[in-house]
Amino acid sequence: MRRTPRVRLRSSHSQNMSSETNAPSSADVVVIGSGIIGSLVAHKLARQGASVLILESGPRVTREQIVAGFRNSPRKNDFMSPYPFSSWSPHPVYKPTKNDYIVQNGPYPYEPEYIRIVGGTTWHWAAQAWRILPNDLRLKTLYGVGRDWPMSYEELEPFYYEAEVKMGVSGAPDNGSPRSKPFPMQPVTESYLEQRFRERLAPAGIAVVTNTTARNSRTYDGRPACCGNNNCMPICPIDAQYHGGLAADAAEAAGVKLIPNAVVYRIEHDASGKIAAVHYYTPEKASHRVTAKTFVLAANGIESPRLLLMSASDKFRNGLANSSGTVGQNLMDHPSNGLTFDAEDEVWAGRGPMSPSSIQLMRDGAFRSEHAAFRVDISNSSQVLAVTQDLIAKGVYGPELGKQLRERAAHQVSLKNVLEILPDRRNRLYLSDKKDALGLPRPAVEYRMSDYVEKGMQASKAFYIKVAGLMGGTNLRHSPDGVYSNNQHITGTLSMGHDASDSVCDAWGRTHDHENLFLASTGVMPTAATVNSTLTGAALALRTAEQILKEAR
Repeated sequence: MRRTPRVRLRSSHSQNMSSETNAPSSADVVVIGSGIIGSLVAHKLARQGASVLILESGPRVTREQIVAGFRNSPRKNDFMSPYPFSSWSPHPVYKPTKNDYIVQNGPYPYEPEYIRIVGGTTWHWAAQAWRILPNDLRLKTLYGVGRDWPMSYEELEPFYYEAEVKMGVSGAPDNGSPRSKPFPMQPVTESYLEQRFRERLAPAGIAVVTNTTARNSRTYDGRPACCGNNNCMPICPIDAQYHGGLAADAAEAAGVKLIPNAVVYRIEHDASGKIAAVHYYTPEKASHRVTAKTFVLAANGIESPRLLLMSASDKFRNGLANSSGTVGQNLMDHPSNGLTFDAEDEVWAGRGPMSPSSIQLMRDGAFRSEHAAFRVDISNSSQVLAVTQDLIAKGVYGPELGKQLRERAAHQVSLKNVLEILPDRRNRLYLSDKKDALGLPRPAVEYRMSDYVEKGMQASKAFYIKVAGLMGGTNLRHSPDGVYSNNQHITGTLSMGHDASDSVCDAWGRTHDHENLFLASTGVMPTAATVNSTLTGAALALRTAEQILKEAR
């Protein structure tokens, strides 16, 4: 068998250890951030012989600790409560009270829920692993709105498949995006709720699509098949669902060195503008310096631009990689609004995965020149808690409580849209004058909703009513008009593009201003499309890693 050649980027310094921390002080590649994207990049580079060091600002956790935290938490509808909060690596907290880590400067609040620990935010994700559509990369050309991507779908497609194999993605063939190879796995078995929706909507020509997810439908990569636990968020208790903690474990098994509790606070460049080192604090605020040949910034779309802005210098007064002035700008997420109603049939939400299926009809079309595209998710989350809280608030107790609870929990369902939002430089992140526990500036955001989103909301509201009617729905309760949640799909703040005057990095994730600094994050996505961003971010990052290896060869 012919062996794949192993690439050595540089190894003479890889064993140089800091006597103070007993941790590497240099490597071929330094990756900042151990989330699913950073860990996949590190794993790919290490497998080809590079010495790789990951610096992670947060602590290590185990699945057992998180499951116990969820079990013991009084707030079962708070997906952040099982996860540790560290003063040296703070993340946003909104329940039971807001910690105001992200400073809100309006006009609309933007409150993402991300986690700063080893493995990152995909510990508590829904595992939806959709590909974007080919037309999503040509929004400006086709519809006259948004931006075009600096690559084609065909260029990205092989890396989508590579990410799907690593993550263990299961899906149905009719999921909408072209593919050269079948999914690694068949879809997870349909829930009863999904079956009922499919049967009642099909005669009207509305297809219910089983969601594409990084969730095992059979034993895969040493992990078991999904057994139907209904708490995929905040944690899959058996690891049937892929997450960044597993990616970090695999990276370390491949030889990557990972330092937790290492808060990178400055990226250092030399006189030519090439990146020379990064500096990180320990929780006690001891400072350490790490050198490398290549640097990959793989924190999320909030923390990555924050670090670039914090690294401003005499040469780069507006922050690193920011000659275009767009670092932190074009902040996008997916605004969501919903409908709750009582279906005619008993559907018993709560059996099987929380987000098993969706309706894809409005992801693309000529209407995108006028209003936002959207996807409609059909929630399978148990309704018992919400119904119980509502009944108690109304003063219902005793036998009547049990009777009404059984009736309503069997019939109550909810729909949620996932709306596209366009890049807008006024939607931005920047440094506030408020500091965290280590004295570092906390992020501030300005955010707004556009008419494009509002028109899309009205279109989706009409679609909700049609679906509810087909389900024999009664007691329709819409979310308030103009009130949106977000989905933690942080994009746009590090936008890639061919033109260095209006983008942060090129099509390979290389920053326009620093030849050896690459960005691996959902933040590089120029537009948000209508699907969860993790798989696309992973595919783009694996493409970046391939380019780093190609240049090394």
